[in-house]
Amino acid sequence: MSANILDNLKPQNICIIKPSAFGDVVQALPLLPVLKERFPQAKLSWVINDSLSGLLEGHPHLDEIIPFNRKGTWGEWKSFLGGLRKRQFDLVFDLQGLLRTAVMTRFSGAKMRVGLQTAREGAHLACHYTILDSGKNVPAHTRYWRVAEAVGMGDQKRQTFIKVSPEDHTWVQQQAAQLKGPILAIHPGARWATKRWPVEKLAVVTSQAIRKFGFSAVILGSADEKPVAAQLVHILKSFTPSASVLNLTGETSLKQLAGMLSASTVLLSNDSGPMHLAAGLGTPVLGVFTATNALRSGPPGDQHELVSTNLRCAACYKKRCPKMGSRHLRCLDELTTESVFQSFYHLLEKNNFFSDVA
Repeated sequence: MSANILDNLKPQNICIIKPSAFGDVVQALPLLPVLKERFPQAKLSWVINDSLSGLLEGHPHLDEIIPFNRKGTWGEWKSFLGGLRKRQFDLVFDLQGLLRTAVMTRFSGAKMRVGLQTAREGAHLACHYTILDSGKNVPAHTRYWRVAEAVGMGDQKRQTFIKVSPEDHTWVQQQAAQLKGPILAIHPGARWATKRWPVEKLAVVTSQAIRKFGFSAVILGSADEKPVAAQLVHILKSFTPSASVLNLTGETSLKQLAGMLSASTVLLSNDSGPMHLAAGLGTPVLGVFTATNALRSGPPGDQHELVSTNLRCAACYKKRCPKMGSRHLRCLDELTTESVFQSFYHLLEKNNFFSDVA
């Protein structure tokens, strides 16, 4: 799509439709300041899953959060669509590209509706224009940034802003005060089974970081990841009984999660939303990639280390491993603790950890 088309517009009411997922929402956040700068007179709204709305609350460049309940009733869905229509948007970006968001986009009645090449389920039919070079093989962070380029703002600096309240800052400081030395944050979970590197291997790398470099550990994640977090704590305590380990899995709001990630020295994580949140907030990330591609799905920036399996079936993007027998989830076994710890060392080295502690 040519930027000239948008150059001729003076929208007063813009909506981003990007309900999920966690990591994708985080990677799209840098669009808010550039859209506000490009269209300073416009009101900016964002349609987001109600469970993720905390990521947007208090954003200085966002005027309205429109929460969406994916499991709502038919009556709630009709009311939601009617609310979109009443807002009289004149420019809508559908960054999700599914049938559900296509319906939202179409019912918005916006004079200009813009989508990406990743649109599926006929979602492109609800849009007037599709941004070029925004297909699935383009890294996600670049794909969303194509919107900034399309409005002539691609040369701007990317900014990921999460508003953390003074109360949450205080809470984070209280948690961090329980830990000794540099903080290694760990997110052991992931939505897909094929993205969850074995907790035993995470424990080995974490224990090495504790013993060799004096790290303490804070384990983060959602409430449904409590079992794997408890398992990680148990193994860590058996490997390094004197280690300083704090398990906050299921205990943080999204704002508190952001605060803890910002307070951490580095994050060790599977490919997940917290990984992208940490990277966006400036915390160096050691990302473990098995079923997904580090270049396509990883965060931007040279300050991170992204380590991947070398199997032929790597980056299959399958939620469940289709292979049987000894080949089942072999990617999780093939990626060794030695290779991941070597990447951890490189991460510390490139972020001047050793000069800082000298």
